[in-house]
Amino acid sequence: MLRRPAVADQFYPGDPRTLDKEVTSFLKDTKKEDVFGAISPHAGYIYSGKVAGSVYSSINIPRDVVVIGPNHTGLGEPEAIERSGTWQMPGGNVEINHSLADAIAAASTYLRDDHLAHLREHSLEVHIPFLQHFRKDLRIVPIAMMSMDYSVCLDIGHAVAKAVMEYKEPVLIVASSDMTHYESDKSAREKDKKAIDRVLALDPEGLLKTVKDFRITMCGVIPATIMLIACKELGAQKARLVDYATSAETSGDYDHVVGYAGMIIK
Repeated sequence: MLRRPAVADQFYPGDPRTLDKEVTSFLKDTKKEDVFGAISPHAGYIYSGKVAGSVYSSINIPRDVVVIGPNHTGLGEPEAIERSGTWQMPGGNVEINHSLADAIAAASTYLRDDHLAHLREHSLEVHIPFLQHFRKDLRIVPIAMMSMDYSVCLDIGHAVAKAVMEYKEPVLIVASSDMTHYESDKSAREKDKKAIDRVLALDPEGLLKTVKDFRITMCGVIPATIMLIACKELGAQKARLVDYATSAETSGDYDHVVGYAGMIIK
């Protein structure tokens, strides 16, 4: 099945040359590392492109990437994987790695094969131009989440780790998440630090609890929790904050901001 771009010319340029030029403008000349996973934001590039660029500049991008994001649209299954098909993007088509997707789905009690959940969802799509910049042969496994239960996170995290271990080729696991929404810059930075500290401690359960206890509006906390569970099973030993920003740096509005954090897990 062919999925067409949902947010081209909205979150990022729809023209291939303009898009690649914009992606390139956000990249940094920095040492690249082999990592298990990453957290990267999914807002419009004008706001979060700098942080996303910092993240992807720091990683040796493999051919295969599992991208886990929140479902903002409410469409489809609450735990939705797309097991086959093609995502059409301005920079070229991207195939779903059906064998890896099948293995993840088979190992999970909850994941259901569902195209509808991904049809209009932006949280996964916006990562692809950055990934494609480094890997023209990119293949993805898209997972969109609505659940907020830690037991579901454990199930899917275990499933991703099991499938990746059996796959025997490098796989990057990306959790798509913005941080605090629509609070003051000061409040957002204070709350986001609490969540970031749990990621840096490789504490998935603590991350979910902290976000709930302090009412941190981190929209991708479930994808981040799943990613951390999988990375720990794969042998992750540490995490690093690559970059952090708020929308105030672009908009100038320090009273109502969205936070963006970029982290790598290795």
